Amino acid sequence: MLTWAPHCRALPQAVPNSFAQWMNAAPDVDLVITHPEGYELDPKFVGDAVVEYDQRKAFEGADFIYAKNWSNPGVTNPADYGKITCEDRSWTVDTEHMSWTNNGKFMHCLPVRRNLIVTDDVIESPNSLVIPEAANREISCSVVIKRMLEAL
Repeated sequence: MLTWAPHCRALPQAVPNSFAQWMNAAPDVDLVITHPEGYELDPKFVGDAVVEYDQRKAFEGADFIYAKNWSNPGVTNPADYGKITCEDRSWTVDTEHMSWTNNGKFMHCLPVRRNLIVTDDVIESPNSLVIPEAANREISCSVVIKRMLEAL
């Protein structure tokens, strides 16, 4: 499950869009995306994923929670681009949110704004996968750099 979370800056949609694209391509994955209304991701990446505006309903029974902030693509005034249009702290992933899951694992690509995107008790819990996730990213980046250098 991919959930929008509050942030002090309006972040680009690249990471959540690519996450949705990859999850939709994975076999046996039922992706649910939850966010405040108006924060829709690009439909070509959302694909067949279920979009649920009711946070509790989206979290219920989830095995994995991937939290990320992204900007509101629906701003009509160019001067408003990059402005935060939702500061609803009820979207912060906390122990109550995680209690709605199926003993779900918490994921985030790091770095993370603690107690804004996710509370300390969730990110430091045994169900948090952020450190192994970061270690995988380090290895992946090393392989990409190695292959680029080999191609020179």
